[in-house]
Amino acid sequence: MGGIRLPYRDRAEGGRVLAAELASYAGADGLLVLGLPRGGVVVAHEVAAALHAPLDVLVVRKLGYPGHEEYAMGAIATGGVRVMSPLPGVHVAAQEIERVAANEQRELQRREAEYRRGRGTLAAAGRTVIVVDDGLATGSTMEAAVQALRRMQPAHVCVAVPVGAAETCARLERIADKVVCCAKPSPFRGVGLWYRDFGETRDQEVVRLLDQHLPQPAGS
Repeated sequence: MGGIRLPYRDRAEGGRVLAAELASYAGADGLLVLGLPRGGVVVAHEVAAALHAPLDVLVVRKLGYPGHEEYAMGAIATGGVRVMSPLPGVHVAAQEIERVAANEQRELQRREAEYRRGRGTLAAAGRTVIVVDDGLATGSTMEAAVQALRRMQPAHVCVAVPVGAAETCARLERIADKVVCCAKPSPFRGVGLWYRDFGETRDQEVVRLLDQHLPQPAGS
């Protein structure tokens, strides 16, 4: 991993670099690549294509601090999972946390309906699952994703990102079977700093990429 040059051009380049680090997973029985929307799906698409693996989506929503939504105080995921990771010394009233969580739950349900059309229920039981995002800062969204995934009883869970904070990657090693992080720059500051193009990924792009990995009808 020492030869990786930052910043990445965009999420797609980050995904191709990450795919090379995950090459040992190619051909694994029941391999499944999951992207965390929205940006993580762009990275996961490159990984799934390189490993010739199916791609699906696991919807997770960050719980941002009121007035400073870019900073996560926690996250929620499919299946009622909630992970809280408040900043030291920062207090938010319980009713305010519930208000934020309720708003994000509505958005989570909207995205589930949008992204899962034609895909059925996510099937991870007994499979080798690689969970992909575009980076790890606090790690709360990835932690919520892994907790939600564990309820589905996969055989193996690998957390994979092109870039992340070293301490966050180390913490996730306690709940994942493996963590692959291509680069751990210090000081980290934020995921977006390590991409030249970190523009917003839209719902239409997520659906387009997922559709490329739908099983093709026989004879098509």
